[in-house]
Amino acid sequence: MNRLTLLLCAGAVLVGCSSSETVASGDEEYGHRYEGVAPDGRETMLLAPPDTTEAYLTTPAVLDSVAVRPARSEAPPQDVVPVEVLFKGALPDACSELNAATQSRTANLIDVTLTMRRPRGAVCAQVVRPFRFYLLLDDALAPGAYTLKVNGTAYPFRIREGALADQG
Repeated sequence: MNRLTLLLCAGAVLVGCSSSETVASGDEEYGHRYEGVAPDGRETMLLAPPDTTEAYLTTPAVLDSVAVRPARSEAPPQDVVPVEVLFKGALPDACSELNAATQSRTANLIDVTLTMRRPRGAVCAQVVRPFRFYLLLDDALAPGAYTLKVNGTAYPFRIREGALADQG
């Protein structure tokens, strides 16, 4: 999938909570969450602290796609909504793990760095391990246009006005 297609897909999601009547059945619509291994074979991964006795090589995570949506919330609608990002990617070998997700925000630009780690000097089986990772953004967002920059690549998205009332 080329970058333009990814941007169009991210734009098509147009961050907005969907009711059960409008949730598409396809995984690309990001209308649901998976724990464990999803039907597409990607394992849902969490961040775990590294072994402090080990030295690691840290690099940016290899990503296939990024999708944005309002996070599901039990709280009543507010002027802002919590936002969750779904990252899909692959770890290059049996030793690599997701390392850290850092984020910062300046106005409508949200900068996220997702890294992976691998023990230095380790001999690892070369097996591609597809993953999915969910990240709740630190700041809830008001309606408007935003840019999510992940590991240097920009993904524009919009919080639509109706997302605040539809949430839940």
